[in-house]
Parts: sequence; C-alpha cells; structure tokens
Amino acid sequence: MQMNRLLKNVVNVSLCATIGLTALALGTAAPAHAATKTTRELIKFGEKYLGTPYKLGVVSMSTNAFDCSSFTQYVFDKFNVSLARTSILQATEGTKVPKGYLSMGDLVFFNTNGRSISHVAIYAGNNKILHSSNKGVNIADMNSKYWKSKFVTARRVVKS
Repeated sequence: MQMNRLLKNVVNVSLCATIGLTALALGTAAPAHAATKTTRELIKFGEKYLGTPYKLGVVSMSTNAFDCSSFTQYVFDKFNVSLARTSILQATEGTKVPKGYLSMGDLVFFNTNGRSISHVAIYAGNNKILHSSNKGVNIADMNSKYWKSKFVTARRVVKS
C-alpha cells in the first residue's frame, strides 16, 4: 500500500515537472511591451483622422481619404517609421509578434480577400484596432467574429 502511494507521488511529480518544462519551453515568445509615450501619441495622432473616407489605391501621404495601408504608412511616417505602401509588404517589416503578445502600436494583418494578407490595422490596445476600412477610419474590436476569423499575423515596427 505504501509502495503504491510512493509510486503515485513519483509519477505525479514527474508528470507535473514534464508539463511545467514543456510550458516553459513553449512560452518563450517576447512579452508584450507596455504602451510607451510614442505609441500612445501614435494612436492619438491616428485618431485625429477618425471618419476620414476610405478610397482604395489612394496616393501616398494623402489625408483626404485613406485605404488601409496608406493610413498606416501616413501615421507611422509622422513618427519617423518608414513603411512600404501595401499591406502585404508591410507584413514583412519589423519583428513578428504573436497575437497574445500584442502591444499598442503594433501592426496587425488580416486576410479579407480569401487569398492572402489584404488588410492592415494598428493595434490600439484592449483588443481594439485603428484602421481604414470601407467604413472610413474607425476603431473596431479585433475579437469580433469577423476580425478574429481573418487575423493572420502581427509585426512590431516601433522600437521601445
């Protein structure tokens, strides 16, 4: 009886140690950074354009209308971060960030056309995204059924 109890304890401790070490090994992603003065200012600057109309293929640095990538390009340019013109190219810039480690100011990318990355937004914190969509520049809930199902990747382009 005592030998069975000892054996069970050894097995339980071994199992817990294995699970703990596995979790430790898998959980090595870079932690989210707290919002910085720069990323808070970046979001505040982008919010000045809430309601600006959407126009696909608008000229870079135009402010009378934006498509998704011209909006991110314009906002980040004001903070001395140069971005490519299209969402698919912007998705190659900076450092990849796992969805669970997003920080304010990260770029988040979505597949809205069923083929590839086709939309970019700025992570505004609290599961919100600031972006230009067919509704113009707006803030949306990244955990809504629509955006959650379309998420592809995220990139950090602002140095902390």
